[in-house]
This record gives sequence, structure tokens and C-alpha cells, in this order.
Amino acid sequence: MLATAGDPPAGPGWAVEFKWDGVRAVLAAAGDAVRIASRNGNDITGGYPEIVAAGIGAGRSVLVDGELVALDAQGRPDFGLLQQRMHVRGPAPELRERVPVLFYVFDVLVLDGASLLPEPYDARREVLLGLGLDALPGVGVPPSVPDVSGAQMLEVARQHGLEGIVAKRRAARYDPGRRSPAWVKTALVRTQEVLVGGWSPGQGRRASTMGALLLGARDRAGRLRYLGHVGTGFTEAVLRDLMARMAPLRRDRSPFDEEVPREHVRGVRWVEPRLVGEVRYRTLTTDGRLRHAAWRGLRPDRDPDEIVLDLP
Repeated sequence: MLATAGDPPAGPGWAVEFKWDGVRAVLAAAGDAVRIASRNGNDITGGYPEIVAAGIGAGRSVLVDGELVALDAQGRPDFGLLQQRMHVRGPAPELRERVPVLFYVFDVLVLDGASLLPEPYDARREVLLGLGLDALPGVGVPPSVPDVSGAQMLEVARQHGLEGIVAKRRAARYDPGRRSPAWVKTALVRTQEVLVGGWSPGQGRRASTMGALLLGARDRAGRLRYLGHVGTGFTEAVLRDLMARMAPLRRDRSPFDEEVPREHVRGVRWVEPRLVGEVRYRTLTTDGRLRHAAWRGLRPDRDPDEIVLDLP
């Protein structure tokens, strides 16, 4: 179940949770058997052995929904840290110690074979709290505050350096795979998932790699819209990795379904729009471009076909 973007809803009947800057995951457990899947259904169990060993399925079978996060020194979720774990299967003990990952569980979908999907949020939340997951190592159940001002919770999130809030209708069922108005997300940091459609050669110390990525996302009609370019937020290791990933995706013509400004296409190498990434940006220009965008990282947990415009 996915949230729609919007302002915090007013009035009673909503519970508000904080929005965690991590990777969405669904975990199925029955005794010692555990499987963790990303939002697009990929098996990512091998990347998070500490979560597998936490014992979520001890004495029961359960399917839960949550977020994988890595915390910075101040205890805040740090997506940049999590990037160091996202592409690694079977992480070495040194990496696990340097970048420990937590699993914040915010919903329970199935318990001992009984589906909880038709149950209202409040009922599922009560079941979740009764599972005692907070007592397990590396697992947490984040707070949910009913009938509170969304604006006040957003300010609390701002004060603590969090990503934002998600308001959830207390009477709503869980609709898997659907972007529902029963969940409303309000972000303090504007982000957009994007498709990489090309790259421009770098200059100076980046002459051997790239200078910027050309980015897009599909509109509701399926057309690939051009959203601008991003040239900041890359480490040397990230640049090398991106160049290697883009090499087999080379194509002769622009993949975008609209004209790219002439000043952005000089020397550009076009690629098939199969790589999914995420950028942070300050605002949107009148012509639909991301302003002051910075690269956050690849999103292997997303399918290219599901990357649509999610702009206010």
C-alpha cells in the first residue's frame, strides 16, 4: 500500500506516523524461515542477515510491512548510509558493524495464516503492538499518534531532522499495491524518483567519467517527461558504478517523449531508461524542471515501469 503526496489532512479519524528515510520492505517469517522482499518484489533477504536473525517469526507465522533504515550518529535515518548496504548481498561483518540496519515495522498484514488486510488500521495496529517486536534486536515499531494535528507532527519531524510524516485513516483497510488516499505523505525534504535517460561528459577532474545525468519520469499517460539534469551528489565510487551500469544501455536517440533543451544535449550519450534513481531538489520551475537537484542514489527496489511524476 502506497501513500499519496499532499498536505496533512485536517480533522479527526487519522493517525500520524513519521516518514522514515529508508527502503520499504515486506518481511514474511515462519519460525526460522524468513524472506525479505523489496517494494518491487525482489528478494533482498541476503542483504540483511541481522534482520533475519532477529526472531520476528519465533513461534508464529507473520507478514509485516516496514522500512529498512540506517541511523546516523544522532540517531536519524540516513539514506546515504543505507546506500552502502543496499547493493550488497551477504555483507561482511565489518560492513554490518559499520552500517547496522534496523527494520521499523509499521503494519501487520497476515498473522498465523489469517489475513488482516480487510481490518481497519486501528485493529491492525493493536495486533502489531501485541507482537512484542520492539523487544527484538534491530527491530522497532515506530510511534503512531491518533487524532493529532498533522501540522504539529510535521513541525516535530522538522525539529528532529526527519523526512516528514504519513497520515493514515484509522478506519481504512490495507490495499496492497495501490496508491491510496487513505495514506497521505507530507515530506519536508522534496525528493523524486527518476529514470536516467542519458549523461553528459565530465570536465576537469571528472573528465574520465560524467558531468551530469539527464533525468525523467513518466506522466500518467506513460510519456517520459524530461525533468532536468543533476551534476552533484556523486562520490568517485558512485561515478564509476554509474558509468559501468550505463555502458550496456547505450542508445542512439533520446528516450524522452519531449524535446530536451539544446544546451543540455551537447555531447550527451543517451541510454535506455532502465536505471532508477532518486534526487533531492529545492523546487520545481515553471517549465517542469527540478531546481537545485542533488543525486541521492540508485533505487534497485523500484521498477522502471512504476516511476511516475510525484510532484506537488
